[in-house]
Amino acid sequence: MRKATVKRTTKETDIEITINLDGTGKAEISTGIGFFDHMLEGFAKHGFFDLKVKVKGDLEVDGHHTVEDTGIVLGEAIMKALGDKAGIKRYGNFTLPMDDALVLCSIDLCGRPYLGYDINLLTDKVGDFETELAREFFYAVSYGAMMNLHLKQFAGENTHHIIEAAFKAFGKALDQGTSFDERVKGVLSTKGKL
Repeated sequence: MRKATVKRTTKETDIEITINLDGTGKAEISTGIGFFDHMLEGFAKHGFFDLKVKVKGDLEVDGHHTVEDTGIVLGEAIMKALGDKAGIKRYGNFTLPMDDALVLCSIDLCGRPYLGYDINLLTDKVGDFETELAREFFYAVSYGAMMNLHLKQFAGENTHHIIEAAFKAFGKALDQGTSFDERVKGVLSTKGKL
C-alpha cells in the first residue's frame, strides 16, 4: 500500500496527516474549520483516498496558518506515499459539475511545483472559512507534493459549490494521476525520473 504519515509542528500549527493512496475514501478530519473539514472529506471520498487529518491551529488569529500548513503537510504526504512514482499514469484531469459550478482540475506529478488558479469566488466567507484561503491551500499542496496543479472555473455563482467542485475535481484528478498503467515501465518520463 502507498501510505504515508507526515507531522509538522510550528508555533502556529500542529499537524499530523496520514494518506493511503490505495484506499476506499474513508476520512477522519479535524481542522477546527467545519467547511474545510467538509472539503477535505469530499477530496478523500471522491479520490478514493483514506485520509486522517488532525490539526491544531491558531484559529484565534484566523484560519490562514491552519489551511496553508494543512496544504503543505498534505502535499508532503502525497509525495512521500508516491515513492519513486514507478508505473503511475502521472497525469490526471477531471471536469466536475456541481449544480451551477463547473470546475476543471488538471495535474502533473512531475516533481516541479506550479499552481494555475482561475477561480472567481463572489463571497468572502463560507461558514468560518475565508474563501481566499482556497487558493492558499492549493498553492501549498502543489509545492508540498511538487506537482503542477491547474484549476479552472467554467461556470458557477455559488461559492460553496465552486470550492467544493474544485476539491472534488482535485481528488478525481489525483486518483487518475496516481493510478497505475501496466504499460508504464519505470516512470513516465524521457528523463527517467519524476
